[in-house]
Amino acid sequence: METVVSAQIQNVSLSETSLDFSGEPYSLAVLKVGYCLSQTDGTFKADGTITLITGLKIILVDTGGPWDKDFLVMSLKERGLKPEDINVVVGTHGHSDHIGNLSLFPTAMTIVGFDISKGDTYLPNKLSEGQPYTIDEHVSVIPTPGHTGQDVSIQVKGTSRFSMGRKRVQLPDSLVDEAIPQSVGPGPKASQSLS
Repeated sequence: METVVSAQIQNVSLSETSLDFSGEPYSLAVLKVGYCLSQTDGTFKADGTITLITGLKIILVDTGGPWDKDFLVMSLKERGLKPEDINVVVGTHGHSDHIGNLSLFPTAMTIVGFDISKGDTYLPNKLSEGQPYTIDEHVSVIPTPGHTGQDVSIQVKGTSRFSMGRKRVQLPDSLVDEAIPQSVGPGPKASQSLS
């Protein structure tokens, strides 16, 4: 694993063998490593990374696709959690491999792209204006449009081990943006936001 500290952000390259990180007040676990694989017929297979952040709140970052339902429920159970224990679900963008299991978490605050809701009540925020949304003093949702026009990332601050945000913690599937076809790939703000 390679770690580079720049200003207040710790950049971490993750390997498949080190996917749990203890920290204070939050810890991070990658439940499923995402992928994007080009196929010989011009299609591609893709599935998003599923990440669990535990501490003062329990936050799930991306729920995987509908085909990941049993895997997700079992992964939570293995950590002593049930879907109703999740306080916040963040869908980094609206593709089915990232938000396919939102219905498992009806009581959680839901953040998908720039939309934030609790049940059927939508909360005002300034993500579309480039401003972060603060979950608590340690965790923020930050706008990082690129793959789609409304991508978001999670930034975890004040931990002993990591800060997490798109292009800050190099989760395996966040390294494949260049491999994703233009038809679903970076939006118009990609070069401004992700460089």
